Amino acid sequence: MAEPRWLDDRQFRAWLGYRRMRLLLDAQISRDLHRDSGLSDADYDVLSALTAREDRRWRLQELADRMLWSKSRLSRHISRMEERGLVSREECATDGRGAVIVLSEGGWRAIQEAAPLHVESVRRHLIDLLTDEQLEALGDISDIVLSNLASDDA
Repeated sequence: MAEPRWLDDRQFRAWLGYRRMRLLLDAQISRDLHRDSGLSDADYDVLSALTAREDRRWRLQELADRMLWSKSRLSRHISRMEERGLVSREECATDGRGAVIVLSEGGWRAIQEAAPLHVESVRRHLIDLLTDEQLEALGDISDIVLSNLASDDA
């Protein structure tokens, strides 16, 4: 077995910094979202995905794939969102076993109210702390890592 390629001090600092930043940033933005709107991250992800479509509908499986969730996990979450009047579930016309998730009027109002405060939280805790050059670098880094992960999945 080959000798491990250990991280040097600079690499280790970057790796640990990224991990701690990701955990604390996600937690803070999630707390802000819940405090400001009563929505969870998953609620917000579902609602924002639905608003991205002109007809405000997604097949359950496609939405699960987008969110990197199992179909059964998303189905359970959608059931809770249905109880709160945020979405509805319809049968798929082309597949009797499939379901289509539809944004309700209540869900539309919820995302419209939540989005400005959510964006402000993202700005306050990340975007506005960085220079234009740092934002460009963060975007470039994200593109490189995501591209590599996508090719690993292929």
